[in-house]
Amino acid sequence: MKLSRPVSVFLLAFGVWSVFIWTTFVKNLFEDVSGLAFDAAGDPTAYFWVHLTLAVTSFGLGVAIGVIGLRGLLAARRAS
Repeated sequence: MKLSRPVSVFLLAFGVWSVFIWTTFVKNLFEDVSGLAFDAAGDPTAYFWVHLTLAVTSFGLGVAIGVIGLRGLLAARRAS
């Protein structure tokens, strides 16, 4: 399957954006002082674990999508 250059650029940009957003989210999750992520004793709550799982999964999917976009761009460059 061949990806067009605009689609490859979009996928790569989406991957970079996703990695940036979810990395920032995890950083903020660990620094949470509102009481949602950690209870009074400092132990992680269910909110923390659910959102950490969501972030790790989304980060992984963002990397995979970005790799697909990068490979599409490299293939388009070799073809031209």
